Amino acid sequence: MKVMVMVKATESSEAGVMPSEQLIAEMGKFNEELVNAGIMKAGEGLKPSSEGKRVRFSGSDRVVMDGPFAETKELVAGFWLWNVTSMEEAIEWVKRCPNPMLEDSDIEIRPLFEFEDFTDADPTGQWREHERQLRGRSATKDAIVNPYLFLGGRCEEALEYYKQTIGATVSMMMRFKDSPSPAPEGMVPDGYADKVMHATFHIGKTTIMASDGCGEDSKFDAFRLTLSVPTEEDADLVFNALADGGTVDMPLEKTFWSPRYGMVTDKFGVRWMVMVPGQQP
Repeated sequence: MKVMVMVKATESSEAGVMPSEQLIAEMGKFNEELVNAGIMKAGEGLKPSSEGKRVRFSGSDRVVMDGPFAETKELVAGFWLWNVTSMEEAIEWVKRCPNPMLEDSDIEIRPLFEFEDFTDADPTGQWREHERQLRGRSATKDAIVNPYLFLGGRCEEALEYYKQTIGATVSMMMRFKDSPSPAPEGMVPDGYADKVMHATFHIGKTTIMASDGCGEDSKFDAFRLTLSVPTEEDADLVFNALADGGTVDMPLEKTFWSPRYGMVTDKFGVRWMVMVPGQQP
């Protein structure tokens, strides 16, 4: 179950009194325990209500009121969002929390509504599904999609090749033997201790990740990496470099969307589109 854990405001928090160095350290350790236990999903402190606003709704009217707000005991000075198995578990965690205020204080625990709680008001499930879709869109709004290449035991060779041919830079590389935790028994073939478990490299502004995999063949049939360069001369250079030992799938030529465009599969089986961006309409 999901719960909101609210730190209620006090006279000191409303007066803007900042926590001591000791309290910050203690709360930091407590938050770390919550994160390590998989409990904490979010948490923030709130500034005094003197810096806040309220909007009062009355029919079609909206009235904005400036803080501070008088009902100190009803105000919230901070909150967490937790995912717990029960209210009892949430209570036990709250009991372990350092006193967040200089004076006596209260922490309130409130369960969040779940989709299933609205079954009677949404018998077809239409709006529950709508909310799930909105949450999915929200969760990925700031996401970044990066290609991940499994290079069938040739990762380190490929990284060196891309460094030499298209100016790749490698920012991280870990071998299987250096992994902080061993792979499950039977997952990694014998002789793979020195193979690349994970690597991150960059081509221009793009980040690509790669690995030797776990013995499977590398197959890149369903997608291509698009490599855009500013000039036709640059396109010729990188296209020919990638084609060395590979296969030209479509020679570089002028198209209606690009003054220079071609497709090539390099010697590692990675499929590329090389192009010069065309004029935007």
